Amino acid sequence: MPWAFEYEYAYEDENDRSAIMPPTCADCCGTALSPADGPFSCGATRPWIHSPPMNILVINCGSTTVKYEVFVVERSGAAGGADARLITSRAAGTVETRAGHAAAVRGILAGLARRPDAVGHRVVHGGARFDRPTRIDASVIAAVRDLAAIAPLHNPPALAGIEAAAALGAPMVAVFDTAFHRTLPERAWRYALPADVTEPRGIRRYGFHGISHQFVTERYAALAGVAEPTIVTLHLGGGCSATAVARGRSVDTSMGFSPTEGLVMASRSGDLDPTVVTTLARAGESPAAIDALLNQRSGLLGLAGTTDMRELLARDDAAARLAVELFCYRVLKVTGAYLAALGGAEAVVFTAGIGENAAAVRGRVCAGLAWAGLELDEERNRQGGEGRISTDRSHLAAWIIKTDEERLIARETARVVEGSTP
Repeated sequence: MPWAFEYEYAYEDENDRSAIMPPTCADCCGTALSPADGPFSCGATRPWIHSPPMNILVINCGSTTVKYEVFVVERSGAAGGADARLITSRAAGTVETRAGHAAAVRGILAGLARRPDAVGHRVVHGGARFDRPTRIDASVIAAVRDLAAIAPLHNPPALAGIEAAAALGAPMVAVFDTAFHRTLPERAWRYALPADVTEPRGIRRYGFHGISHQFVTERYAALAGVAEPTIVTLHLGGGCSATAVARGRSVDTSMGFSPTEGLVMASRSGDLDPTVVTTLARAGESPAAIDALLNQRSGLLGLAGTTDMRELLARDDAAARLAVELFCYRVLKVTGAYLAALGGAEAVVFTAGIGENAAAVRGRVCAGLAWAGLELDEERNRQGGEGRISTDRSHLAAWIIKTDEERLIARETARVVEGSTP
């Protein structure tokens, strides 16, 4: 049966939700409650007390693996208002997709200790339609399937995961990587192409990694004590992107129509003169071959034969040195542009695998931002870990913040299922 989130239900048997003991308001006023009375009929001033914890399964279908994590999400209004949530991780893992994404998800479901109350799915591309996390129904599935034409590497795995998890019969929510960037002004999302070319094909800048950029923006706000921060967030991992955040909202980002645009990445080229593509096409390369070149054989791999930044930093050959230099230069160039577009910022925030762990990369980028008033604390940067790595007197701060996309997906899933998000 569905959970009635208005009440603090107790279950005689946690594995049998049909056995419900009468709810009470013992933590608030002691009034006995009944579903017939309506929500919070006790007149509670702390209604979150009557919301039972939710067990939420988060599924993140990548190209070759499925990451999953199980969270317990409960209201914690006493600490942060009625919409605050305490989110606790209970289990997590990564499964390879040799037999396909659907089979991997079915295996995950079979190994769960209990049926989740809801499932949150990371969906990379939400197009122009989805600007927030959305309850999954047939129309959402159809829209995500239609978007596979412009996100062929990302949306099909998500669809496979959604269809496999539907067997649970639990509410499901799609959390879109593009949604955080729906606040981009038109000057940032439009390409300088004729509207009769772009509009029928959905060609525009969407931006990606939005779940990560949103998480680190909110985390920075909490750590720095700034309600609406103006910062540049740098998600540097296998995929890389930068986002200009003005008062808590994305106003520009380096990825565009696809996740190929922008910074140099592990195996993606990043920014490229479009004439390179037409030159390759005239030379006889097929669209599929060009797509594979730009997404799977370029970036650090194309420059130096590996996607591993740790290996590149340890090597001392010319190709490795160039790959690191080019990578850092592109990050620095985009960061500087965003500082100009923002009219200055409070901080530059590093996150994801390279951003969180590669002190040498952070050091190079920060050294190039001395003109903006960034003074790196070398010891803080060397030690790493979440927190400020610039000196206390630095005009422009630098931070490391560990991203946690799954935790944000769990929170947003709870909000949608509880009805806090339309």
